[in-house]
Amino acid sequence: MKYLELDQTRPLDLVLLGRVAIDFNPAYNDQVKEEFKPLKKVHMFEKFVGGSPANIAVGVTHHGMKAGFIGKVSDDQFGEFVVDYFNEQGIDTTCITKCTGGEKLGLTFTEMLSPSESSILMYRNCIADLQLSVEDIHPEYIAKAKALLISGTALAESPSREAAIKAVMVARQVNTPIIFDIDYRAYNWKNSDEISIYYSVVAKEADIIMGSREEFDLTEKLIRPGMTDEESAAYWHGRRAKLVVIKHGMQGSTAYTCDGQSFSIKPFPVKARKGFGGGDGYGSGFLYGLYQGWEIQDCLEFGSAEASMMVRSNNCSDSLPNAQQVRDFIQEEKSLYGEMVARV
Repeated sequence: MKYLELDQTRPLDLVLLGRVAIDFNPAYNDQVKEEFKPLKKVHMFEKFVGGSPANIAVGVTHHGMKAGFIGKVSDDQFGEFVVDYFNEQGIDTTCITKCTGGEKLGLTFTEMLSPSESSILMYRNCIADLQLSVEDIHPEYIAKAKALLISGTALAESPSREAAIKAVMVARQVNTPIIFDIDYRAYNWKNSDEISIYYSVVAKEADIIMGSREEFDLTEKLIRPGMTDEESAAYWHGRRAKLVVIKHGMQGSTAYTCDGQSFSIKPFPVKARKGFGGGDGYGSGFLYGLYQGWEIQDCLEFGSAEASMMVRSNNCSDSLPNAQQVRDFIQEEKSLYGEMVARV
């Protein structure tokens, strides 16, 4: 059964809407190696494009897909850096516009204390990405996409939340499937009721929903709190979703299909550099598999492999692998740990 119906005549494989930021990570390269230490002790940083939907755009592009992005950037050299980087990657930037009120891109400074201890320090005052407005949403652009991915962070504040909801409504009009990556980040949200209200608005229209157990709990707070994974999947299948993916971090993840099946995967074992970035790799790999028409279990394996590759990397964008690199990684891991290393 196909869980994502794609119009192959459309030129853009995936259009993503939401957050783009600048990541400053402790330098770890051939010239400088900042070892695990508190952020206040770090002297040298490396600069990368960041933000989950931006990283997924890069990830699927590395797999040969054609991505476009709807977003807002600052009218300065950091904004130019993002647009230039996307253009170099082959991502369509037609619908990325500059802020006019002096708003700035978010800056993320990452702390890496150990392979299992990492955190981020965010600067998101007067933020650029949340200035996306309804005027920035163009139906003809969404109609060019085989699917639209909405990042939940875009729903945190106006005018971005109205822009995201307009994009969802337009997608329904022009028959563009909707993928909802819940992508919860605590910053900018005022309270948990607000989170549930806006997340559920998009989730009810989504064909595919992806998120952690915590993210589903936040979405469902005002609907039916305390649901199990199976109950959550059944609820969203009863709305529109054909595929519900619920992640449990190091315990693995499960995809629930609308025909009553479930498929589970565990992470591939690696020596981690950081505890974040895996979700972006997971999303890129999983969606690539879906677009290829693979079985769900194979999509999960590919996504889990790419997630493990990213947590051992020092960044969340430049190091996103191509499809052959993921295949090589899977083969290497299976030769070390056995054919069923990640399959449940």
